[in-house]
Amino acid sequence: MIGKSVPLTEQQETKYEPDNVPEKKLLTWTAPARPFRKRSREFYSTVGVIVLLLSVILFFAREFLLIGVVLSLAFISYALASVPPGNIEYTISSKGFYSGTIFYAFAVLGRYWFEDKWKQKLLMLEHTGGFPGVVTAVLDGNQEKAEKVLGEYMLLQKPAPTPIDNAAKWLSDKVPLETE
Repeated sequence: MIGKSVPLTEQQETKYEPDNVPEKKLLTWTAPARPFRKRSREFYSTVGVIVLLLSVILFFAREFLLIGVVLSLAFISYALASVPPGNIEYTISSKGFYSGTIFYAFAVLGRYWFEDKWKQKLLMLEHTGGFPGVVTAVLDGNQEKAEKVLGEYMLLQKPAPTPIDNAAKWLSDKVPLETE
């Protein structure tokens, strides 16, 4: 479960650099800021139909504020699906992880694991210090190097899916927004 700490055995102990030791860059790569896939016309029309149906239902329920929320979410979905992300620099250092200019210290990172999404390899870092719960970085073929470097500081362990994860997977399987 995300947010829970996992006890480490002696073989899985991690090392932390003291604050007075200079920070060293261990691995750096440049990749897109988020996973991206070009969407088809079918995706946009399916989202449009869902938004229209929800808006009609909410109109008859006199929930005008929720109609605005649904339209806002539809716009965000359109913007994220149509505009490709820019490239940023990811860095693993002896003190933590940099995603662009945002720094996450190893003290607030729990586990890490790898996932595939839209034919892209992703590095997932559990953030125990608050929002976001998971930090995602797109890898550019550096999985072995990243695993070797992060293995000295963090635990490689994919968390078990939560009930919300299972429900989201079930819904995306039953109501696909586009065919692949």
